[in-house]
Amino acid sequence: MSDTQCGQFVDWGKMVDLEKDSPMVPSIIDGNLLKQYARQGYWAKSHSLRGKIYEQIIKAVSCRTVTPDAEVYKDIVGKITGKRSPSNIPLPEFVDGSVVPNYCLNTDGTVAVRKIVVCISNQFPDISFCPVLPAIVALLLHYSADEADCFEKVCRLLACNDRTKHFIDQTFLAYESSCMTFGDLANKYCQGAHKLIVSASEDVLEVYSDWLRWMFGDLPFNYAARVLDIFFVEGFKVLYRVALALLKFFRKIRTRQPEKSANIRTDIQSFVQSIAEHIPVEKLLDKAFSIRLFSRKEIRLLRDANEKALKQKGITVNQKRHNVHLAVNVENFKSNIVSAKEMREIWSWIPERFALCQPMLIFTTLDHGYSLNRFYAHCEGYEPTIILIKTTEAEVCGAYLTTDWRERRRGGNKLSYFGTGECFVFKLQPEMERYEWVIIKHPEMEASKSLLDACPESPQQLGILNTESPQEESLLTSSEEPSDRLSPFLATRHFNLTSKATSMFMAGNAESIIVGGGSCPALYIDGNLNHGTTGRSSTFDNLPLCSETFQITVLEVWSFQDVMPN
Repeated sequence: MSDTQCGQFVDWGKMVDLEKDSPMVPSIIDGNLLKQYARQGYWAKSHSLRGKIYEQIIKAVSCRTVTPDAEVYKDIVGKITGKRSPSNIPLPEFVDGSVVPNYCLNTDGTVAVRKIVVCISNQFPDISFCPVLPAIVALLLHYSADEADCFEKVCRLLACNDRTKHFIDQTFLAYESSCMTFGDLANKYCQGAHKLIVSASEDVLEVYSDWLRWMFGDLPFNYAARVLDIFFVEGFKVLYRVALALLKFFRKIRTRQPEKSANIRTDIQSFVQSIAEHIPVEKLLDKAFSIRLFSRKEIRLLRDANEKALKQKGITVNQKRHNVHLAVNVENFKSNIVSAKEMREIWSWIPERFALCQPMLIFTTLDHGYSLNRFYAHCEGYEPTIILIKTTEAEVCGAYLTTDWRERRRGGNKLSYFGTGECFVFKLQPEMERYEWVIIKHPEMEASKSLLDACPESPQQLGILNTESPQEESLLTSSEEPSDRLSPFLATRHFNLTSKATSMFMAGNAESIIVGGGSCPALYIDGNLNHGTTGRSSTFDNLPLCSETFQITVLEVWSFQDVMPN
């Protein structure tokens, strides 16, 4: 990345105390020194050096085998933005109404941020809640060659599959558990400020729900950039440290004020936005890293416990962006096939963006007039759906299907396959097993060679080594699953599908329904919804889901009811 490339979106009049050119230092820094240099602000005074370091670090991020890159952005940006001005294109709902921070961007830069966020939304449909994304895009755009380069950098952060290097929460469940975790840490390490917040606010969690926005959105640019420097090297725990330091300093400033506002949430935001008047960035960071006995493991355990608690309560949370109390509880549903416990197991398999939805029965063969036409009439307009089947042998199996059944009409009455790689099939009784798209667990079978060749070198080749202690690393990684799974929702053009059978997800006409293709369907159901067959499909590489030829006693179709208002 040349100096002329990096910074075309920057309003240089706003960039104070900063040099465009790099000091005489190596462009690749040894990993053992990276953590030390990041904390000391080694590259904070040089715009071009910071850009090179960011590029080095982000290229070394372990992420999904197939991740949208700069070429994908160039391919989709025109189709998504069209002829409309990007400033008129609404940002995705998952940013929760967050404004695009200007920081030190020029007019072209602020427009580019909108375009990039909208394109990320297109490529990452699993993102359901990510209010800090515009701020992170805006920060990285300062140090990117162009829009496509910034898009690729952010996509790598979003697609990171190394939990020890977690970067960005992407679901409301994850976001809510992080807010609860921050509250737990504040109560332990920042008791004075925590007691102040408890005494001055009716809803403590509402105050803590802003903690990430303090750093990415409220902090001035030079402060936010310094936080980003360390965040990229050390991971998510840095954000908790800095947020706690902000609370500690806020309490000191607050106690000196003779007249205090009644809205402590707004007061904290105002303090963070004007922090340069009170605390130098070096003093803020020194305070953040002076907190003792504060480890990534502690954060991990707290987050896991809070997330588990939310799930056990049926994800009963106060979702601020809709100002509605959600009470998602599968205990209240009634099925003629599965128990509430089994439904919870199915719920644990589905994408998290549906975690705050309630199961809703849309079709069952307990009704009269069993036929595929009746099936389609009830199921069209719902996406995704879950099919549950109980056989005369008391076996239970089914399928999770991502696409509206209206898609079958494109083939007329001819069977044609549709759907996405998020589809899966499963069996529940007499034993429980799920079978995902074969490409997800075995990317080496079909992953595009050109994309694999484009993957970055290892962190060791780039001179970036793990900065955590071996003991802490072993505690975190001993139970991790392999992280080479593909993203199932990426467009099929990102794969070299040498066999069409591996992408035969779902199909239907007036005579039958088929799930999974190849030498044998994973599920075949006849036009009267009475009989079916199951076998080992090429799409899911599944064992038969029940008796290979079966008779149906009950068939149910479930969908998802969004309990949030539009």
